[in-house]
Amino acid sequence: MRVVIQRVTEASVKVDGKTVGEIGKGFLILVGVAKCDVEDDSVAMAEKISKMRIFEDENGKMNLSLFDVGGSVLAVSQFTLCADCRRGNRPDYMNAAPPIEANRLYELFVSEMRKKGIKTETGVFGADMKVSLLNDGPVTIVLDSEELKKSRK
Repeated sequence: MRVVIQRVTEASVKVDGKTVGEIGKGFLILVGVAKCDVEDDSVAMAEKISKMRIFEDENGKMNLSLFDVGGSVLAVSQFTLCADCRRGNRPDYMNAAPPIEANRLYELFVSEMRKKGIKTETGVFGADMKVSLLNDGPVTIVLDSEELKKSRK
């Protein structure tokens, strides 16, 4: 599972011109599910992200979490994060999980974030979405579940 976390002051997602998800201060999280991903990856990702301290404290140091600032999450599925661009000029998406499995693991990730008490909005899985955000910082972090697994050993 590959995620891109963007610290935002606001973010929203539209489908067919209608806003389907919207947050204020928090994280816009783009979520890509790979063929090799399992339920533990969704759970571990939610655990890691919920505790990340990337909001500034009173001294301007990134030391506060979503809980500390009362932040929300907008989670948007994005299979293109699984692109393999090593050969040629057209990305290969063969590493992306099949849609049914990808949606299941994406929904599990969303559910885990909500279980932690974090207000979590979503886009529409598989839809053509228009995402708007005001990146705060900018602060953008990429996490990969394969790297998280290595650090847990």
